Amino acid sequence: MEDLSAHVGHLTGEQSDALAEFKTKLADVKLYRPVLDGQPASHDDPTLLRFLRARRFDVEKAKKQFADTEMWRTEHDIDTLFRTFDPEEFEDARRFYPRWTGRRDKGGRPLYVYRIASVSSIQRELNEASSERRYQRIIVLYEAMRRFVFPLCSKLPHSTETPISSVMTIIDLADTSLATMWNLRNHLQEASRLATAHYPETLHRTVIINAPDYFNRVWSWVKSWFDEGTRRKIFVLTRDEMVATLTQFVDSKDLPKIYGGELEWEFTDEPLLDEDTTKEIREMPKGPVVFP
Repeated sequence: MEDLSAHVGHLTGEQSDALAEFKTKLADVKLYRPVLDGQPASHDDPTLLRFLRARRFDVEKAKKQFADTEMWRTEHDIDTLFRTFDPEEFEDARRFYPRWTGRRDKGGRPLYVYRIASVSSIQRELNEASSERRYQRIIVLYEAMRRFVFPLCSKLPHSTETPISSVMTIIDLADTSLATMWNLRNHLQEASRLATAHYPETLHRTVIINAPDYFNRVWSWVKSWFDEGTRRKIFVLTRDEMVATLTQFVDSKDLPKIYGGELEWEFTDEPLLDEDTTKEIREMPKGPVVFP
């Protein structure tokens, strides 16, 4: 049974009260606008609930994180950045970060894959961009996930009417040396911390596979990038556990062959859309776009 507790349609009375209080407190400081005169609310319930879940429904703590994020969004002018970001650069930047396979897990969440060795081979290109531009790329890719992939997957048939607001990610460490991990540490850390601070609870489950012998040493410093709630969603699988575990979460037809499924997809490929997704959008658009 899929765990949907604390999501839309699956709130306890206490959680519903916390959501109402959260909206009121945000509205009081002009950070939230409810539905008014036919205009939609400034933020939907799945977004607000992500902040509440991240702070275990402590309204004051959630309010602070939400306010910090809204200030951050203003400082970086996120809406303009997303609207004006060059489509070709956007497509090129996807090579350095987790990529959507075009498929979904059994709960309807988008399935992403991140093959670290593939990033290592193009690290020089990654480092050619300024640190500021690399940061902007990460932001735009997170925004694309939030503005396009989540609402698209929410509209597609899935096992519940609950909107999709998180992803499942496979992190593949095959052919990754300790030197590679060390060289990419700032790149990986920046993306992880950005998600924890400003895109909370967008990670439903991360499965790490093909972990080398040295990984236990690496994990001791990698885990500090995540809060406790996120760490509980990260699973490290042995080769023997990989297929049996992954197919618990993802139908074989939607799982890449290299991980024991049937899907002809690798990390360098474009999203391979399933039949339902193809009916909805025909093909994956290029650049940063909003759905619908």
